[in-house]
Amino acid sequence: MKFVDEVTIRVQAGKGGNGCLSFFRGRNIARGGPDGGDGGNGGSVFLVGHKSLNTLVDLRFQPLIRAEHGSAGGGANRTGGNGADMNVAVPIGTTVIDDETLEVVGDITDPEDVFCVARGGQFGRGNAFFKSSTNRSPRRTTNGDPGDTRVLRLQLKVIADVGLLGLPNAGKSTLISRISASRPKIADYPFTTLIPNLGVVRVAEDANFVVADIPGLVPGASQGAGLGMRFLRHLVRTRLLLHLVDIMPVDGSDPIANAKAIEQELSEFSPLFMEIPIWTVVTKTDLVAENAEKQLVGLVAEAFPDRPCYAISAVTGDGIDLLVKKLMQHVANWRESLASDPVLEESDRGFEGRLATDVLNQSLRSSVVERQPQEHDPDIEALYRE
Repeated sequence: MKFVDEVTIRVQAGKGGNGCLSFFRGRNIARGGPDGGDGGNGGSVFLVGHKSLNTLVDLRFQPLIRAEHGSAGGGANRTGGNGADMNVAVPIGTTVIDDETLEVVGDITDPEDVFCVARGGQFGRGNAFFKSSTNRSPRRTTNGDPGDTRVLRLQLKVIADVGLLGLPNAGKSTLISRISASRPKIADYPFTTLIPNLGVVRVAEDANFVVADIPGLVPGASQGAGLGMRFLRHLVRTRLLLHLVDIMPVDGSDPIANAKAIEQELSEFSPLFMEIPIWTVVTKTDLVAENAEKQLVGLVAEAFPDRPCYAISAVTGDGIDLLVKKLMQHVANWRESLASDPVLEESDRGFEGRLATDVLNQSLRSSVVERQPQEHDPDIEALYRE
């Protein structure tokens, strides 16, 4: 299934049914009283959280989502039927943004969360409603109100315990394929990974955690280089970041300088990211001799002294088991702390909310810049791809 983390849709609630103009006619009753019934309410559009979904791909092919109109009222005081509501299943972690105002209107955070994004129109009144002591034969009715129509941008934040950072070709996809059943595309060129990959790491039958591989973070990303910061929203829910550092970059660059440049980009995008625990993982240790490996890993550990540092080779498997064991211990301790400490849980939710708002604001500002018309340079030929 194709991973899609952002779609734009148009939702249209149903129109309320019109009221009916009718008078009772029967045997020996030539001119009876008013008996026009009210219409029915229009259907509303709801987004419903569904735990089995992990992509917005289905909504990419539904640009218009419409609820049912209410039925008109009838004679003999018959009330029109209400329009059926439209329930749209979305993954947990979906943020709902009004595409015109760029304001967040809601967030689907838990299974079975139900959020109304378009309210159905109110029903119209039949003439029986307007009967009074001074107006015995009213001919007045009202039409049903139109339902809400909105253009919404849905953004998905994957739910993962551990997020992977690092330059392209640092070994993120190889690691996630080694420790989980995920099989991302792996190649020896930059930007092989174009979409986030999720993997479930099972340590035991009842012990597992989720890892997210976030692509496209390079020096200059905060200014739009590489894939920019498009996928950083997926790190909002993680509570541990693994920064993978290639011990022997193919371009001959300094691993420590590369690592610091990536974290600088992360900090410039949102300083709150630096409040998430970060572990350094030196990768591809199979490419250097044992003595050189110890020296290089020691230099990386000295450059980031306040955090754990691990050395692994996803090819040979060296260091993988220890890393997975330590990750499982960290995740299990964190989950236990959240479950037993309501204050910590509330603080964690507050932090997540602040970080999500910060990342979203940065993303929306980028969208506004992209919408601005750019001056055309006649010497540059532009190619546009869907």
